[in-house]
Amino acid sequence: MIKQANLGNAGIASELAVWLWPDNTIEECMSEMEKLIASDRAAVFLAIYEGMAVGFAQCELRTDYVEGTESSPVGYLEGLFVKPGHRGMGYAKLLVAHCEQWAKNKGCTEFASDCELHNEESLAVHLKLGFKEVNRIICFTKKII
Repeated sequence: MIKQANLGNAGIASELAVWLWPDNTIEECMSEMEKLIASDRAAVFLAIYEGMAVGFAQCELRTDYVEGTESSPVGYLEGLFVKPGHRGMGYAKLLVAHCEQWAKNKGCTEFASDCELHNEESLAVHLKLGFKEVNRIICFTKKII
C-alpha cells in the first residue's frame, strides 16, 4: 500500500530518509520532512507492508530549468528509497507512480529525476522505472577568497 505522508508520520519518513542520505541527522531529516509535507509544492509517499513503512519517495515541483525538459513546472523525484529486504517487489514503481500522478494533478506534463554518475544502482532503477537518460554532467566548484 502507498500513502501520502502527513505530519503525523513525518518521523517515519525521516527514518527512511536517513538511510538514503546518511550524511544527515534524523533531526535534519525531520525538519525537512515537516516542511515538505506542509508544502503544496512537495509530497512524500510511504510504501507500507504489514503495517510497517518499507520505502518512501519525495517529489517536488521545479520551476527552474530541468535538464532535458521543455515545460514548467516539472515534477521532480528528489528521493526514492526502499529497504534492502523489500527491493525487487515493485515498491519503487508504485512510489514513483504516485509521485507522477501527484505532479500530473499539479499541472505537470513532465517528470524528471537525477542520480550521481557513479551510482550505477540508481541509474539501473531509473531506467527500469521508465526514465530516459538525457545528459551526463560533472559539476565543479572552487573557493574564491
